[in-house]
Amino acid sequence: SIASADMDLNQLEAFLTAQTKKQGGITSDQAAVIAKFWKNHRTQIHESLINQSRWDHVLKNMSWRVDLKSQLRHIDQINTPVAIVEMELGKNGQ
Repeated sequence: SIASADMDLNQLEAFLTAQTKKQGGITSDQAAVIAKFWKNHRTQIHESLINQSRWDHVLKNMSWRVDLKSQLRHIDQINTPVAIVEMELGKNGQ
């Protein structure tokens, strides 16, 4: 929860306080250790999460067009725009 929300120090303190008050939660010593760890490693943890969620592919080419329907069974669907997008992905560095 701390890492996914990228909590600042005030949010972290409020979150850990709530966790210590919750039945079956953490102890105040555990909260202190977690807070110290987060303060020292927040940037590295955040960058790691971003790298894990990033695609391994890059956009090599993209083309698009908008079509209008000119003949359909139902008159209310005529001249309805439809966007068609084509994306070509490639591996990073290839």
